[in-house]
Amino acid sequence: MSKVCQITGKKAMIGNNVSHSKRRTKRKFNVNLFEKKFYWVEQDCWIALTISAAGLRIINRKGLNQAIKKAGEDGFLRLEEVKILN
Repeated sequence: MSKVCQITGKKAMIGNNVSHSKRRTKRKFNVNLFEKKFYWVEQDCWIALTISAAGLRIINRKGLNQAIKKAGEDGFLRLEEVKILN
């Protein structure tokens, strides 16, 4: 599973751990990702997406079909990557 949100395109960021003595060591800020199943009414099927919490809020606000369409236009999601469950 790739650590990239399929709706928003968010991925891990690189930063520094800063100790009390101000020594800096590299660290990774991971995205809050989880795999969620949705019923896609327009295609009449269940799909599984790897999405972040922000991606879930976008789906709740705009709807699944609109969010998938926008993610496809932005290049974050290809329909071949969508896991269709039956």
